[in-house]
Amino acid sequence: MESKVKLLGHPVHPMLIVFPLGLLIMALIFDVVYFATDNTAFATAAYWDIAAGIIGGLLAAVFGLIDWLNIPSGTRAKSVGLWHGIGNVVVVALFALSWWLRSGDPAHAPSTTAFILALVGIGIGAVTGWLGGELVDRLGVGVDRGAHLDAPSSLSGIPAASNLRRDERLMEREVGR
Repeated sequence: MESKVKLLGHPVHPMLIVFPLGLLIMALIFDVVYFATDNTAFATAAYWDIAAGIIGGLLAAVFGLIDWLNIPSGTRAKSVGLWHGIGNVVVVALFALSWWLRSGDPAHAPSTTAFILALVGIGIGAVTGWLGGELVDRLGVGVDRGAHLDAPSSLSGIPAASNLRRDERLMEREVGR
């Protein structure tokens, strides 16, 4: 199932998720460094990473929702996509609460509760990331029809399926060996 929203021939949702994912993971790493060094610069960096990660996560969610709405009902992909989306909303909510708890401190230092919320958020994010991989790699969501090893560039305007027969012949030759 092809993604409904693309930029230069590629689905937008997977392009956007890398930013909030990286920012939120770095926030947790900066929290650990802050606790180890008591250097408030790391707490401040974590605070702003979380703010940017929340914004990026909400933006990615819009495009994920558009793709999810186009998955046929009654399929495993629709169910997996639902859990992926709900889980990521929970991740953003946990980080938003963690961010809010830090906002009262001038250095934005995390309390134990704020740190635990971020830690749980990363744990849930690992599961939802796996679910996202399941959607693409196993269920083919967001993958062009006819995608194959010798498909033309997405910038060419030529459908991926155009060289599919040649690719199938190569595969048959490999299997025949």
